[in-house]
Amino acid sequence: MSLIRMLFASILVFAIFAAPGRAGEAAKANREILSDTIRANKKALVAVNLRLTDEEAARFWPVYDRYQSELTGVNDRLVKVIEDYAANFRDLSDEKAMKLVGEYLSAEEDRAKVRRSYLSEIAKTLPGRKVARFYQIENKMDAILRYDLAKGIPVIEELSARAP
Repeated sequence: MSLIRMLFASILVFAIFAAPGRAGEAAKANREILSDTIRANKKALVAVNLRLTDEEAARFWPVYDRYQSELTGVNDRLVKVIEDYAANFRDLSDEKAMKLVGEYLSAEEDRAKVRRSYLSEIAKTLPGRKVARFYQIENKMDAILRYDLAKGIPVIEELSARAP
């Protein structure tokens, strides 16, 4: 699984931190290509680890595609929050910090809502153990991505720690 971890982490970190410094349209195109790559690899990882029968796959993948489409919107909001923070963290006002925290928590709430809203629909396509396995796979991939992403996000310094 370490190869998978390195692939996802490299793509995600590159997508978030390398693209913002480039010209607008080129950066957007690069982010879209990288997002498509992440989604394709994620789907392949789910397929390999979920081991669906042909009948299960026929029912599951259309639901999965809609689920991922909704999550993409939420994740895009989270990326924008991170990009905004990364661009401003050195001189972040209290007001801006609170705004970013609110936007982050809102995205996290919406992510949980999407995941919960699809539970019953996914359960109609798969037996309970595979539903649980699917959410475990999702959680593991998210944990790896978030851990590697978090390593690259600087923590806000205390005001007293700043140089005069």
